[in-house]
Amino acid sequence: MDEARLSAYERRVLAEIEEELSADDGLARRMTGHQPSRRLPRPRITAGGGLGAALLGATTLALLVLAAATSAPGLIWGFAAAWVLTLVLLLRLVVRWTRRRMAGGQPDDRPDRSDRPDRSDRPDRSD
Repeated sequence: MDEARLSAYERRVLAEIEEELSADDGLARRMTGHQPSRRLPRPRITAGGGLGAALLGATTLALLVLAAATSAPGLIWGFAAAWVLTLVLLLRLVVRWTRRRMAGGQPDDRPDRSDRPDRSDRPDRSD
């Protein structure tokens, strides 16, 4: 097979791109030892986080009340299914929250401590 030859300009542009990419430490860490997955990507089903959990919880509560009042087998099974889905959704939210906390990520509404003034140059107010 014939190899495609690059012009001097194309080689220079390619070298610049490679240099910029190699300077990105986060990308280098992610790419080290990364093997492409042969599995098809799974579709992400999101329930909107807390809002989805609240709506599913309200639905579960309504089904519980109706199932207890009527003793209808369909409502009882509907409550059981909704209860399991609610627990799974809440568990996923807790796991996601825990992973964010363990990774050291700060929520977006918290101020960054790097732009606070240094307290060492303030006068001591021990009076």
